[in-house]
Amino acid sequence: MKIHSKLPDVGVTIFTVMSKLSNDQNAINLSQGFPDFDVHPDLLALVEKYMRSGYNQYAPMQGVPALRERISEKVLELYNAAYDPASEITVTSGATEALFASISAVVKKGDEVIVLEPAFDSYVPAIELNGGIPVFVKYKFPDYSIDWDDVKKALSTKTRLIILNSPNNPTGAVFSGEDIDALKNIVRNTNVLILSDEVYEHIIFDGLKHESMSLYPELAERSFVISSFGKTYHTTGWKIGYCLAPANLSVEFQKVHQFLTFASNTPIQYAYAEFMQNKDVYLNLSAFYQKKRDKFLTLIKRSRFKALPCHGTYFQMLDYSAISHEPDVEFSRRLTMEHGVASIPPSVFYHHQDDHKVLRFCFAKKDETLEKAAEKLCEI
Repeated sequence: MKIHSKLPDVGVTIFTVMSKLSNDQNAINLSQGFPDFDVHPDLLALVEKYMRSGYNQYAPMQGVPALRERISEKVLELYNAAYDPASEITVTSGATEALFASISAVVKKGDEVIVLEPAFDSYVPAIELNGGIPVFVKYKFPDYSIDWDDVKKALSTKTRLIILNSPNNPTGAVFSGEDIDALKNIVRNTNVLILSDEVYEHIIFDGLKHESMSLYPELAERSFVISSFGKTYHTTGWKIGYCLAPANLSVEFQKVHQFLTFASNTPIQYAYAEFMQNKDVYLNLSAFYQKKRDKFLTLIKRSRFKALPCHGTYFQMLDYSAISHEPDVEFSRRLTMEHGVASIPPSVFYHHQDDHKVLRFCFAKKDETLEKAAEKLCEI
């Protein structure tokens, strides 16, 4: 039986490929973005507590009320944005589900969606599955800044959505106040919506602040804002995220969400709700990861790699042009197989596989992991 694929050009993700290669080669895995250190013991204890207390059946479709209330309180405190936990917050099975539900809720056949490249790999397939047309605008290399004139030129009468990601995966770039002002001017007096992927909102360095869409009422009123507990609490495998959106957008979002997963893991939601009362955990996360970034950069200082600016996320881009002129996919494979360190080739985040001779390394690792990886990188 012949199947006409809806995604004929899509294969297994690069994250799966590089993690498998890393495991096969017994390499140090700095490719896929997950920590190799333990979850806070108090959070683990809370999950067990709620499991043993009988919180093991379906949660409400929108999410456990206590968790939505804690999210609302946090967003009000950090961004001065009042989201109604009953009608404007939805808990999802990871940020990827929230991204898909947002796109599916508003993108119809023939709608154009502006995507800033390099872009996380789930955006474009979700657009295409909904009949949308991705319109690409590139960050400027090597500082990964945005030319907002290019964004403005990409707008048309068919533009339905702009997808933004700050802090950005894979580049570590972070929006500035000037970026926000430019964005406001572009979308003002239009019907263009915003999907803002903010899963690294608590991982920002060098004294910068997170420019959430939630901070700005004229942007918040047209935005789906996505975040992730996995990135904040080192629990990527638990797959719990959430979406903030005004009531009219949340209604459409939940129409899709209820048929994707209906509801997300119940005891983990209750555990997060209680654990969120310890605000220091997320408030101190930037300092925690900046220390790891700085350690990694110090460890590789004598290597032939050149670090590009990284002001957020737990990823560091390294220029390898002084070492090799191989395409980044080939060099990342050789680096894994011959030198025992796995990374991600960023060309996979571009629709035309733009290759700047850089690799993405994840520094969300134990110090001893970073030390071993850096030793290998410095030997090249």
